[in-house]
Amino acid sequence: MFSLTGAMAVVTVGFVSLSPDDPGGIDFGLLFFLSGFITLLFLIIAAPAVDFKPGSRPVIEFLANRGDHVGLWMFVPAIAGGYALPDARLHGVLAAAMALESAWFLRHRRKGKRRLYPVGKDDLLVLSTQANGDVAKFAKQHGIRELELSGDGIGWRGCNKNTFPCHLNLYINRLGLNTPPCCREHMRDLCHYVASCLKEMKVVHWLEGGSLLGAVRENGNLLAWEDDIDISVMLDQRTTWASLAGGLSDRGLRDGYYVDEFKTRGFITVSYGPRPRWPFLWERNRQRGEIRLDLVPYRHAVSHGQAVLERLVSKGAMPLTENRRYGVPEQTVLPTSTIRFLGEDIACPNQPEAYLRILYGEFEEAKLTYVAAAAVKTRRLIDARLH
Repeated sequence: MFSLTGAMAVVTVGFVSLSPDDPGGIDFGLLFFLSGFITLLFLIIAAPAVDFKPGSRPVIEFLANRGDHVGLWMFVPAIAGGYALPDARLHGVLAAAMALESAWFLRHRRKGKRRLYPVGKDDLLVLSTQANGDVAKFAKQHGIRELELSGDGIGWRGCNKNTFPCHLNLYINRLGLNTPPCCREHMRDLCHYVASCLKEMKVVHWLEGGSLLGAVRENGNLLAWEDDIDISVMLDQRTTWASLAGGLSDRGLRDGYYVDEFKTRGFITVSYGPRPRWPFLWERNRQRGEIRLDLVPYRHAVSHGQAVLERLVSKGAMPLTENRRYGVPEQTVLPTSTIRFLGEDIACPNQPEAYLRILYGEFEEAKLTYVAAAAVKTRRLIDARLH
């Protein structure tokens, strides 16, 4: 999608830049202005996604924190450029770009019906600590519109399929907050929905990564800062990539979930809400998060004479196999067992602790590897108080 969009942008700039007075010539004024305009607009669109990792550049962070409305600022150069360069083709491109940005702004502002969730004791402690006691100022500074402060306390206007999702990447990974209560609820529903689909399809599966870690270390709950669900599956002669993806896609289409395939990267995602239609495909970039389940396939293999289960993408400290993939000893997983997770029994490796040690070493100690350094320091103080 990105390469196609880039190619379209290049073609558009080239077409508009052709001089109407000199066939085959280039109007460099149009070329430089439109190239700069589109580059800046793409930067604004991409900033929330680029800002996912802590330590982004200040300009990127500035644009990302204002991602819901900063595109409207482009009206200024659009009007100025349209006035200075009276070219009908340029005016058409600028009008289309600003119409899309205006539509994005209006869609983002649409409230939808949001349920008010109470903010739990632990969540409130994390929030107030990260905010240095001034939650109202903190919410305004970072654009946390879901927070509702009143004399009765603090509530959270939760997301659902009819609203934009909470900005998980910002709230959890940059600000060090707990997962919002609405997102925890939706992750639970998504987890059990996918697990039930896999059981119905008779696919061998088990909890993976952070989800398994929560089930073992947090007594069947999500990690406090969880931002997705991890489940692994076995592919073999009966369960192929095509049958797995096709079966999940058919069920998801029926039940309001969306399946994305990333075959070359070795995983499938199942999202809580349907994928936006064109021209709003890039909404997910600008939402800074979504309710998502990552489904990673394993295959039987032999590595250095030992039966292993292999995956294409790395996970934690999972070792490389003889085949230059990543794997675990087969006996740590199969036959699968069950564990209590988010209120229901779900499949897990038959040696879950041994499995987690392969991935994370001494997994009993919390390691906040995806959270900004300043937020981690505060969280460690909070965790010490809680435990």
